[in-house]
Amino acid sequence: MTEKTKPDGRPPMIEAAGLSKFYGIFTACRDISFQVPEGELCAFLGPNGAGKSTTMKLLTGYLSPSEGYAKIAGHNMADDRIAGSARLGYLPENGPLYPDMTPHSLLSFFAEARGMSAKKKDERIDAVVETCQLSSVIFKPIAKLSKGYRQRVGMAQALLHEPDVLILDEPTAGLDPNQIREVRDVLRKLSEEKTILLSTHILKEVEAMASRVIMINEGRLVFDGKVSDLGKNSDEMEEAFHDLTRPDAA
Repeated sequence: MTEKTKPDGRPPMIEAAGLSKFYGIFTACRDISFQVPEGELCAFLGPNGAGKSTTMKLLTGYLSPSEGYAKIAGHNMADDRIAGSARLGYLPENGPLYPDMTPHSLLSFFAEARGMSAKKKDERIDAVVETCQLSSVIFKPIAKLSKGYRQRVGMAQALLHEPDVLILDEPTAGLDPNQIREVRDVLRKLSEEKTILLSTHILKEVEAMASRVIMINEGRLVFDGKVSDLGKNSDEMEEAFHDLTRPDAA
């Protein structure tokens, strides 16, 4: 069976089909369906409590869906999670780090956990340290790092095994403007060769980096289209965001 492709010929690297998650009578998300093709940086938007983080956890296999399925690089994350995870780098919001470790010892630990040889481990640590610009703090305790550097350490860990797909949940949350710019530069570089789904509240980031926007509200998909279809600039995008997510939008 040939792999399903998008109309432009690129295979879907991230796929949600009827994804739903229920907790008793509470619906975290319902019937979310979309595809992100190879090589696309897609922004994932929605107000707080809309179900973005839940949807991302379903896509990564961290949560099991109540209905529907998620695929990463063609692997169903419910029954083929190990193979899918090998193609995926995931950075959750405020991703957990070990504060007593240095970035180098943390990356070494994860490389060994993934079964890398000593040579491969050294090569990959050097590569992600360069990509995420960590050389100046590589042997400094993570507890002593700024939040911007901690975010970079988390991103380096997500990139360590050379994934094809990145799912990033609010990677710039709580950062100052300089730190946001630094993380944005890293993401721009990564978007040249990775498929990225990026959750953010910062519409200027969407305008600057993304080619497409997926938006959910109250657990349902409310927009899926080009950034330009949402607005010509961040002000127009903010107005469209308000219109699509206001309480009476449904």
